[in-house]
Amino acid sequence: MDKYDVIVVGGGPSGATAANDLALHGKKVLLLDKDGRIKPCGGAIPPRLVRDFEIPDELLRARIRSARMISPKGKSVDMPIENGYVGMVDREVFDEWLRNRAQKSGATRLKGEFVEIARGDNQELRVIYRDNASGDLKTVESELLIGADGARSKVLRQGLPKVKPAPCVFAYHEIIESPEMEDNALYEPTRCDVYYQGKLSPDFYAWVFPHGKTASVGVGSAKKGFSLRGAVEELRKDANMQSQTMIRHEGAPIPMKPIKKWDNGKDIILAGDAAGVVAPASGEGIYYAMACGRMVADAALQTLKTGDASNLAAARKTFIKEHGKVFWVLGLLQYFWYGGDFRREQFVKICEDKDVQRLTWESYMNKELVKREPMAHLRVFVKDLGHLLGFAKV
Repeated sequence: MDKYDVIVVGGGPSGATAANDLALHGKKVLLLDKDGRIKPCGGAIPPRLVRDFEIPDELLRARIRSARMISPKGKSVDMPIENGYVGMVDREVFDEWLRNRAQKSGATRLKGEFVEIARGDNQELRVIYRDNASGDLKTVESELLIGADGARSKVLRQGLPKVKPAPCVFAYHEIIESPEMEDNALYEPTRCDVYYQGKLSPDFYAWVFPHGKTASVGVGSAKKGFSLRGAVEELRKDANMQSQTMIRHEGAPIPMKPIKKWDNGKDIILAGDAAGVVAPASGEGIYYAMACGRMVADAALQTLKTGDASNLAAARKTFIKEHGKVFWVLGLLQYFWYGGDFRREQFVKICEDKDVQRLTWESYMNKELVKREPMAHLRVFVKDLGHLLGFAKV
């Protein structure tokens, strides 16, 4: 039986980052990933991610210079990005590059599906998986297990059965060929379009995100019975993209809140979507997944070094300390402004404000709330309150 210091289940951005960091520290790591899985995702990454995780320029399919917010009544508000950009990646290419980097750093990579957690006679941690190539069940042993296997994590269900999974939005998108600008006046290859319209999503939003030669056209919603595919079909018509060739499509649940506990206090810890680290309101997950993966790797290293499993809890504490306020603010934003088309109309109106635009982009690009300019925050608060209470004109 092969034995490892750490087994990572799931090769998305979080799992691949954790595996890479652990391998770089000389640990014997197994990265177990089910082949052929691509998460539905707009593919937006901030400059901080590019810096912190040393992402090469060739992975950026586009550099976004503005966002267009589109209200239920069709009002458009452009939000230009000053002194920065939003990078766009194709998850099929981006995730594979991260997995390959982990392998080059020394991690063992296997293509297989996690089946269950098992224990040896002395409670040794074992993982049973189904090999993709042979279809056979195989068993490996490890000191620690990192579950980075998505919002419907099997590692969570088996390893932390008393912990409640995060509430989810269900997302669906289609990767299509980008239209030529002369053929579609609505499309701009350096702009993300975000639709806040109840007909496209009753409780979230729809999007058109450029990826260079392709584009992601998608929608999210937590409402049961709502047709995501039907909404994307309508979105493509509204965006004059109904004739563009679809290259592939994906759907999956997207968690909207960090779960209460990430580890079992012994030898299992969660990362990425399994831990619920997707930002409310925006649905942004790539940066937070990779930051979470790094924090989990750090906690695993300390646990292996000291033999004290209480170190595993440091990952969640660090994440909440660094990003908890942002998640709280975005959660309030989603709660107040996504509750019906009347409020969405007001929300898009607020996006015209220059203070809102500047603070939004600075916070996004640097992944922290902007603490300077207290008067700008006060002005935004007063304006938000006026719109929320109906004093401001829409």
